[in-house]
Amino acid sequence: MADLDVRVNAHLVIPAAELSWRFSRSSGPGGQGVNTADSRVELMWDAAASAVLSPVQRERARERLGNRLVDGVLTIAASEQRAQLRNRDAAKARLAALVAEAVRPPAPPRRATKPTRGSKERRLQAKQRRTDVKRMRRRPTD
Repeated sequence: MADLDVRVNAHLVIPAAELSWRFSRSSGPGGQGVNTADSRVELMWDAAASAVLSPVQRERARERLGNRLVDGVLTIAASEQRAQLRNRDAAKARLAALVAEAVRPPAPPRRATKPTRGSKERRLQAKQRRTDVKRMRRRPTD
């Protein structure tokens, strides 16, 4: 069962018991088997009721995945591959990436700094060089 678990990061693993799968016929390539094989995969995970998320992570996930959650359930569909197993792996990888990005702590706020004296001088020198180039392109005046 451990291979069905989804490892999001080093500290977070979604157990297979919290995942539900649904399979259907894919609309993509498949040759003779396109109308018979249930290769399309839908992976559903109830983020709102998940036991592996801390309250802070749950709030972050709800906030960042808000437009993708329907009643607290995140649904991922995969139908790019012809084989159901590869679509399952693709769906698990997509779920892991989405959840990892959603529960990642926010970046520290930017600390405002002033430009250095050297950077100001370099900027003004570059502007002056550009001015000189354009001045030299003008028609000569007497």
